[in-house]
Amino acid sequence: MSELSTRPALITKVIPDSICAEMGFEPGDSIVAVNGQKPRDLIDYQFLCADEFLELEVLDAKGKTHKLEIEKEYDEDLGVEFETALFDGLIQCNNRCPFCFIDQQPPGKRETLYLKDDDYRLSFLYGSYLTLTNLTQKEWDRIEQMRLSPLYVSVHATESEVRIRLLKNLRAGKILEQIKWFQERRLQIHAQVVVCPGINDGEHLERTLLDLAKFHSGNMPAVASVAVVPVGLTRFRPPEDELIAVTAEKAREVIEQVQKIQVLLSKGKGGQKAKKQNSKSRCIWLADEWFLIAGLDLPSAADYEDYPQIGNGVGSIRQFIQQFETAFEKLQPMQVEPDRKLVWVVGNAVEKAFEPIVQQLNQIPGLSVNMAALCSHYWGQTITVTGLLTGQDLLEALQGRDLGDGILLPSVMLKQGEPRFLDDMTLEQLASSLKTRILPVSGVEELISAAIGLATAEVEL
Repeated sequence: MSELSTRPALITKVIPDSICAEMGFEPGDSIVAVNGQKPRDLIDYQFLCADEFLELEVLDAKGKTHKLEIEKEYDEDLGVEFETALFDGLIQCNNRCPFCFIDQQPPGKRETLYLKDDDYRLSFLYGSYLTLTNLTQKEWDRIEQMRLSPLYVSVHATESEVRIRLLKNLRAGKILEQIKWFQERRLQIHAQVVVCPGINDGEHLERTLLDLAKFHSGNMPAVASVAVVPVGLTRFRPPEDELIAVTAEKAREVIEQVQKIQVLLSKGKGGQKAKKQNSKSRCIWLADEWFLIAGLDLPSAADYEDYPQIGNGVGSIRQFIQQFETAFEKLQPMQVEPDRKLVWVVGNAVEKAFEPIVQQLNQIPGLSVNMAALCSHYWGQTITVTGLLTGQDLLEALQGRDLGDGILLPSVMLKQGEPRFLDDMTLEQLASSLKTRILPVSGVEELISAAIGLATAEVEL
């Protein structure tokens, strides 16, 4: 993107006691340039602001330009947050993957739900996945020069014809060449493979995983990890998409296949275990959803090592359970007064896994927690992960039900930074319709605090 399309970086928050707070910065101000250069994105901004001496060009909320000089410690943060990490706009996706969640939504919702990003900067900053098909040579050069690593790459298949079929993009067939590019420059990627039955499963999946595993060697493996994820489908997807839902039988088949490959890769020639210096960790990981769909127990916490693919749902449930058990032990002895009765809403995919958590919470005298494990009629799914439940799903399932003193609601259902579900229903609307309190919770500590009645944010009817 050209410099002409770069907008000033709009500040939305000034951190108290920071450099910018002391200098009188306010939300609504914008940073135009740092040391004479216009930052294209948060990466540029962080790089430019690492220096000890800065000259800032700032546009205040009233439209007046200011020139400021700052002396600080090297790498000391200025203390501001921005409206967006991309000051020159989003690099959008030109693929037409049939399993893309963006295309499996109904029309008429908020505009941001339909933005298809394929931006390497968001991948580097936040771990979002990109396909590498939309990068210009200028962007490849920038990745190399700024050492933007690791990136998170949607591979899906390493066979050219299969990947082209999946992404509907002739440029998609160069994936092995692109991974080799990372390898030659000692840069890393984390890969994901979304398994679509009948398209990239079976022998194609085996080929993909073995191809990727070849890049998982040395002290700086080009492929740091691979997550194998089941395709997720909704009732809004195009009818001609060729996709088939993952069944329990298919999930067990994939689990068995991948586990055999994991064992194979853990051994060297003659069946000897591979030398530790050839691999930092296991290469291939199965997403929790496979075990949930298959109705099988999740692997133990030790099996996930340092959770390299937790952002892709690999080990997140096991980690949550483990964190809960650790936190719960610190509560004993504990009693809730006055008595409290709550409903904890989750996707039905985790019902079996989270039953022990409910049992432990209900051991606390005075506390009663009922789990409402729901599927999504909105999306047309019989098995649903928690993050996909909508306000409409909750309203349909909970209306007329005894909700006691309120609902414990995982905040993963809500838009980040805004109390709004994927179907655009607001938390306030839901609380009003159900005539109850709703307590959004994020993580184990908030779940426990809300359950036992400690201070937490809540939405009143």
